[in-house]
Amino acid sequence: MLIKTASQSLTEQLCARFAERIRSHLLAPGARLPSVRLCAAQQGVSVSTVVAAYDQLQAQGLVVARRNRGFFVRDSSSNMARAPAGKAQAAIKNTVNGPVDAAALIRGMFHQVSDQPQPGMGVFPPDWLETSFMPAAVRKVTSASALRAFSLRYGEPLGDAGLRRSLSQKLGALNVHAAPEQIITTVGATHALDIVSRTLLRAGDCVMVEEPGWAVEFARLDALGMRILPVPRRADGPDLAVMAQYCQLHSPKLFVSVSVFHNPTGYCITPGSAHRVLQLAHQHNFHIVEDDTYSHLAPEHATRLCALDGLQRTIYVSGFAKILAPGWRVGFMAAPPDLVERLLTTKLLATLSTPALLEQALAWCIDQGQLRRHAERIRNRLDQARGRSVQLALAHGCTFAAEPAGLFGWVETGVDTDALAQRMLDEGYLIAPGALFHAVRKPSTLMRINFATTQEAAFWTVFARLRDRMT
Repeated sequence: MLIKTASQSLTEQLCARFAERIRSHLLAPGARLPSVRLCAAQQGVSVSTVVAAYDQLQAQGLVVARRNRGFFVRDSSSNMARAPAGKAQAAIKNTVNGPVDAAALIRGMFHQVSDQPQPGMGVFPPDWLETSFMPAAVRKVTSASALRAFSLRYGEPLGDAGLRRSLSQKLGALNVHAAPEQIITTVGATHALDIVSRTLLRAGDCVMVEEPGWAVEFARLDALGMRILPVPRRADGPDLAVMAQYCQLHSPKLFVSVSVFHNPTGYCITPGSAHRVLQLAHQHNFHIVEDDTYSHLAPEHATRLCALDGLQRTIYVSGFAKILAPGWRVGFMAAPPDLVERLLTTKLLATLSTPALLEQALAWCIDQGQLRRHAERIRNRLDQARGRSVQLALAHGCTFAAEPAGLFGWVETGVDTDALAQRMLDEGYLIAPGALFHAVRKPSTLMRINFATTQEAAFWTVFARLRDRMT
C-alpha cells in the first residue's frame, strides 16, 4: 500500500513505482497496466490518483493510452501504434498484466526489488556463499611477480592450464572423460552456451530445447535468430516421440538439455532415456549441449549424456557461479576433439582470453579440496531449506507439479502467476511465473521457487493473501 508523505504525493509514488518497473523490464514493452479501478483497489488509492499517475507516465513517454483498451507500456524499439491491427492486438493479448520476462529476472540479480529473500531468483543467498578460503586462494596466486605477469600479458587461449587439468580430473569423477586439451574456459556457463550456439548454428537453424526450460536460454536463442523447437520435459527425460518427429520434419542442428536437476522441474534423466537421445543424435546428425550448471548439487552417479557418449556428439557445459563465486564468472566446456578449434576461435573473437588470476585461484580451491567441502555444506543446508519450504508451500494450499529436488520447486498455485507476479512486486517479492519457462508465452498457474529463499513463513503468508484475493 502507498502512504502519503510530506515529500511525495500518492500520485508521484504510484508513477515512480510503475516507471521503475518499466525501466527495469519488470513490465515488458506492450504490457497492459492494470485498469484504473483495479489499480486503485490494489494500491488502496482513489481512481483519480491512478488516472493522474498514468497521465504522468504518458507524459514521460513510458506508456501509451489506447481508446477503450487502457494503458500500455510503450515499445521503445518499434512503433506499436503503426503496427498492423492484428499484430498489435496479438501482442497486447499476450502481455496482459505485465509479464515478468527473462531480462527482468537477470536485472533482479543486480537490482533487487527489496531486501527480502527473492523466490524468483536462481541463485543462493550471498551469506550461503561466504567463505574464508576464496580470499586465501586469491592471495595465494597474487604474489608480486605473479600479479605482474597476469597484468602484462593475455592468458592462455584455452584457459589456464592448471585449471584445465583440475577440471579434467573433476570431470573424470563424473565419468566424463575429457583431456585438458578438450576443455575451454569461459566467462561463466552462459558464455559457454553462447559460444556453442555461435559456432554450430546460423540464423534460422532449428534448435530443440526442453520445455519448460530455462527462460534465458529461450531468450538468448531467439535473439540469435534461431528457430526454437520445444521438447516437453518429463520425469525420465525429454519426450522422445516429439524429438523423433522434429528430427524427421526439421533436421535440427542442436539439442540443449539440462539433464541433471532440470530447471525448473528438478527432474534427472534416466539411463534408458539418455541412451535413446544419443541414438537420435547419431542417427540424425545433431549435437547435444548438456548444461550441467547444477552438478555441484547432484550426486556423482547421476546419469549424464556426456558420460554415456564419451564426448562424441555431446558438449559438456558447467560453471561455478551458482555454488561458489558469481562475481568471478568462471565457466567451461568440454568438447569433442574435432570441435575444439572451432569453439576456441569463437571464444577468441569475442573475449580474446579469460581472467587467468581467477582461474588459477579456482584451480587452487579445487586441488585443495575446498570446493568439494564447500559444496557438501551447501547441499546439506539446501536439503534442510527444501524440507522447510515444501512444508510451508503445502500448508499454504500449493502442490508440486514435480517431486521436489535440487534448488528449484515447480509449484502449482491455482491462479494466473503472471498476474500474481505483479501483485507480489507490490509487496517486495519477485517471483518466477510459469509462463516464463515456455518458448511461446502462455498463461500458467505454475511458478518456480528457489528453496533457499522460500523457507520463511513471511513470504508464504503474503503469497496466500494475494492468491486468495484472485480466486
